[in-house]
Amino acid sequence: MEIVRILLGILFTLVFGGALGMGLAVAFRKFSIEKDKVVEDLENALPGLNCGSCGYAGCAGYAEALAAGTDKDLTKCKPGGQSSLEAMGEILGIKVEASATKLVARPHCLGNNEKALKKYEYAGLQDCRAAMSQFKGFKQCEYGCLGLGSCIKVCPVDAISRTGDGLVQVDGDLCISCGNCVDICPTGVMKMIPFDADYYIACNSRDKGKVTKGNCSVGCIGCMICEKKFPEGAFAVKDNLCVINYDERDRDDSRAEAAEKCPSKCIVKI
Repeated sequence: MEIVRILLGILFTLVFGGALGMGLAVAFRKFSIEKDKVVEDLENALPGLNCGSCGYAGCAGYAEALAAGTDKDLTKCKPGGQSSLEAMGEILGIKVEASATKLVARPHCLGNNEKALKKYEYAGLQDCRAAMSQFKGFKQCEYGCLGLGSCIKVCPVDAISRTGDGLVQVDGDLCISCGNCVDICPTGVMKMIPFDADYYIACNSRDKGKVTKGNCSVGCIGCMICEKKFPEGAFAVKDNLCVINYDERDRDDSRAEAAEKCPSKCIVKI
């Protein structure tokens, strides 16, 4: 008799559980809001990285804003590049004219522990912003890489790592162009350049040449050798610092020659 009661209890529980499950399923179908197909298509067109570079919490928020028309800028998704741009334009019936050039982050500094002088030994929080709040950092050059890894913490794809000598490096193949590292860097040493760039200026100092040379043995001293002697390389010295105009291609290998002649060797091949 006891066994019968136990079996009946088990049966009742199973029946009740099944009925409850069916009821929940019906209620879900009845009361759930079906996702707008345009939003769903836009989400599928985005890379799904939820990096926040578009200004929204994730890809879903950006897709919803585009579908609702509250945001009409299709170029905000940097990681998606041209393919996402074209796909979103097709979904929304918008003619896409802009060309999304893939950019990658590069730390513009070679001033490692051996080459850059320090003001003091820093023993605080391992965060570049925290170090910068203490007398503008522990390096004599206030424009250089502090190497404490604030950028590493915000990179959603682990494209940034420490070099082991006081700097950080970026794997250009892994970089998704989100710009999070650029936004968080307190010295501005992290910059976005074209993925297919051949050379870059590995310095960020705007100090006068004599000051820069005293602070770091590999800093740009603004000598203008690259600009004057190798005009085809599209170099220009502004605020005591050389920059490259990547809109102009190097037509006669001038950048390689300029890199060789650069006194501080801060024109670096990628």
